[in-house]
Amino acid sequence: MITPALPAPRGKGEKKSASLDESITAWALAARHGDADAVEHFVRALQRDVQRYVAHLCGDPQAADDLVQDTFLRALGSLHRFEGRSSARSWLLSIARRAVIDSYRYAAARPRLSDVPDWQLAIERAQPIDLPGFEDGVALLDLLASLPDERREAFVLTQLLGLPYAEAAEASDCPIGTVRSRVARAREALADLLAEAHEVAVAAV
Repeated sequence: MITPALPAPRGKGEKKSASLDESITAWALAARHGDADAVEHFVRALQRDVQRYVAHLCGDPQAADDLVQDTFLRALGSLHRFEGRSSARSWLLSIARRAVIDSYRYAAARPRLSDVPDWQLAIERAQPIDLPGFEDGVALLDLLASLPDERREAFVLTQLLGLPYAEAAEASDCPIGTVRSRVARAREALADLLAEAHEVAVAAV
């Protein structure tokens, strides 16, 4: 088993991330006034983040693409209400979260063909397998799968998607202190799992 290092706490790339978030928010504000180029920039800048977030939340990988499309349709239809008080990224991810919740409610009202969650496979298929670190990324997904849903969501938002804790709290609809606690517990659990995996690998040599 590959034992990837955990993502480092945010800090080094905060200025670059903040600048990108400002640009994305500016595109969203321009898009609400009918700027077609701004709409394209907005969608392209956040499509990957929405895909990853939805895949982590969704128990049905075949529905992930539809949920991404639904998220952007909802967002574009609501842009006239976006005033830039928060970043467009956190605003969009909160919409994605509601789209996933709505999909669960809809699924609960009808028979399902499969009850086996396989969001890991959806993400693995979305990643180029020839990139350095791909196997490490797949291993990290396996470890994330063992976390409770709420801790995994908080970890993905802050450590993988790079959202500030305040924006992750907004996207998750919970207090910032709760997000910090969930991330800390997720990191602790993942560190323990990595240590166990390392011991197994050493013993097998």
